[in-house]
Amino acid sequence: MKNFLLCCLFILGLGFALSQFKGLANQGEYDSLILNFRNDIPQEQVEQQVKAIAKQYNLTPEFNSEFSKGDRIYILKGDKETVATLKEAGIQESTEYIEPNYIYHSFFTPNDPDYAKQWNFRAINLETAWAETKGKGVTVAVIDTGVTQVPDLKDTKFVQGYDFVNKRVEATDDVGHGTHVAGTIAQSTNNNYGVAGIAYEAKIMPIKVLSAQGGGTVADIAEGIRFAADHGADVINMSLGGPGESKLMQDAVNYAYNKGVVIIAAAGNESRNSASYPARYPHVISVSALDSAGLKAPYSNFGAGVDIAAPGGSENGKILQNTIDPRTNQAIFAEYQGTSMAAPHVAGVAALIKATGVSDPAEVFSILQESAQKVEEDPFNHYGAGQLNAGKAVQLAAKGQITFKDFFRWLRENGYLNPRFWIDGGAVALLPKIAMVIGSYLLAFLLRNYFPFAWSWSLTGGLIAGSSGLFFLRGFYVFDLPQAPFRVLGSSIPELGTAIQGGTMLNPLFASVLIPGILITLFLGHPQWKWFAIGSALGVASCLAVSMFVNPQVWGLGAGLLAQGFLGLNALLCFALAKLASQKHPLEV
Repeated sequence: MKNFLLCCLFILGLGFALSQFKGLANQGEYDSLILNFRNDIPQEQVEQQVKAIAKQYNLTPEFNSEFSKGDRIYILKGDKETVATLKEAGIQESTEYIEPNYIYHSFFTPNDPDYAKQWNFRAINLETAWAETKGKGVTVAVIDTGVTQVPDLKDTKFVQGYDFVNKRVEATDDVGHGTHVAGTIAQSTNNNYGVAGIAYEAKIMPIKVLSAQGGGTVADIAEGIRFAADHGADVINMSLGGPGESKLMQDAVNYAYNKGVVIIAAAGNESRNSASYPARYPHVISVSALDSAGLKAPYSNFGAGVDIAAPGGSENGKILQNTIDPRTNQAIFAEYQGTSMAAPHVAGVAALIKATGVSDPAEVFSILQESAQKVEEDPFNHYGAGQLNAGKAVQLAAKGQITFKDFFRWLRENGYLNPRFWIDGGAVALLPKIAMVIGSYLLAFLLRNYFPFAWSWSLTGGLIAGSSGLFFLRGFYVFDLPQAPFRVLGSSIPELGTAIQGGTMLNPLFASVLIPGILITLFLGHPQWKWFAIGSALGVASCLAVSMFVNPQVWGLGAGLLAQGFLGLNALLCFALAKLASQKHPLEV
């Protein structure tokens, strides 16, 4: 008897400790609650209860939206104490659940303080693309006025470039244009400083072909293109151009393209019905500029040669990046506008696409075109294929590519790599389940002291079925397979009554001595299945004892003392039944 009391005290104490444990799944941020009223209650009764809550507690439950009426989902201001108050008032008996209305956030928003000012990144749906890639492993050549490593490029990786104007390796900027362009492509991001960049894990290759006066020769630009292709560039951005066609430059473009380099260029700022060179060449992606409203910027070229449109800014909203002041050569945050600012948006997204594993320039171009936001009315070809959409582009690039990265992403997204899944359980809490299993074995050891028996698969199976089931299967989410069979397999006997619908409130017919009693009655005369029935009774006893503290919710009895008393009484009855059944044939295996 002394051992029995100690064992019961252990299980009850463990259950109480677990009831006080604040799991990871309960650590969210919220300031309102969700009330989901049961569908089997008349609407008039629901409305009466809503009015009663408003009158008695000075709280006003309201539909979450016009689409919530059919599901009877109400929202009201409140916290943990409000939940307890509503449960004590018996409201829970009329609801499927009362739970916190947690506030979720996007998985990645940079902590750069001026990121909110970068309307251009929101315009291209960039955060969706970041969920897949940030450009790691890709090198972008910035063929421009050079690039100076200003403070907000401190964490950006650079590879060696070249200054074709001054014939030297160091390709620093003396204008600010090239540094601004490089910032749009790969500004150091999530560094608690300044602003963000599109493919900020990509590498920048600075190539200076434009002088301090802003001009550069076709020969230097063509050499810059070949240099980039020969030194590992994956993407080339040229925010430059002019009216003259050049065979030398076209040959350089073809050379780089044939080596797998994606080449992007600005369409030009003359508001002319034709893109400039090199944007006009075949194999170059020509970019026109959008203003902050998503319309063609007033200055942007359009028409012949334009392939896609991206944010370039206007007087109503410019493009903000970290660059240098050409007068002082000091770092500043400056807002520029132009197709020169639009092109690096496309170059950054091309880097993101390349980082997913797409290597062919033609395929990158096709993805950019197919994913672009189409503009229905565009008779003068202001937008080419449409407005740049980074999120859709990266999703399209990653579609159908099954790699180890995809497999691990699937594991992560389904929770298997998330400590919360295993520690807290998500669908089923791990710690209470372990307590139930341990408790069932302790009860079996206790019973064995009084009525010796040999351990067997049937007894063990009964202990597991009664206490926990194959509980890990309740959260075994496999693509689009229905979850009800997994929930059934992962449920203990007391939980089977709500396994199909996935509820947490226990059905009193299952969470009682009833099913163990039926099993023992049916199998008492069988030498093996008898022990399965006894094990089930012990498992159910442990499950109900732990649930009495961790999840005391029973249909018709609420979640208070009445439900706890019901669970505790049935736990004792299950143990007594197992003891009685064991007594008949104490030495039988």
